[in-house]
Amino acid sequence: MKTYLVIGLGRFGSAAAEELFDMGEEVIVLDEQEEVVRQMADQATHAAIGDARESAVLKAAGAMDCDCAIVAIGSDLAASILITMNLKDMGIPYIICKAQNEIYKRALERVGADRVLIPEKEMAVRLVRNLGPASFQDYIEFSDEYGIAEITPPKSWIGKSLRALNIRGKYHVNVLALKDAASEKVNITPGAEDVIREGDTVMIIGHNEDLALLQRS
Repeated sequence: MKTYLVIGLGRFGSAAAEELFDMGEEVIVLDEQEEVVRQMADQATHAAIGDARESAVLKAAGAMDCDCAIVAIGSDLAASILITMNLKDMGIPYIICKAQNEIYKRALERVGADRVLIPEKEMAVRLVRNLGPASFQDYIEFSDEYGIAEITPPKSWIGKSLRALNIRGKYHVNVLALKDAASEKVNITPGAEDVIREGDTVMIIGHNEDLALLQRS
């Protein structure tokens, strides 16, 4: 079990806190507004009221004992930067920040955020990547350049082996695993002779541009 500190209880922060709490993790929530903190009290291990820009408030909330902090303010760049710097000074192992745009993202990365999310952009990317023939069931941004996707294979792949499809040669992506539709067993070391069947799920990794080309193919 890990301990998470969620700062800012707007829609993003509240959703993150609720999901983590439902997963059985220890969750500390912190916001300036008493009403939103009160509403989240049943969805957190500890709920605190205060200005997260102040180191003393962060320490009183229990930040020093956290494995990960989520700065979910987003719209106030100055506040997000100051909070991130304070968290770094406290030695928090992993800091995730919400950003409003790419400029905010770069600024937060420069002051030490380990990961910066632009939720609206990521939601749009996920939506678009589910519109093509090779439908993406899920997509994880592995880095700025690479991603991992679970796809429903196009009809042209059904009944063919990985050797015959030559996915790496044609699309420049690698197949990580195959999930059998009937047994739900996952093959994490698929071989060249493994055949893709109706309803199977294929997990692939590759450059984001190559994944996008595959999705549109």
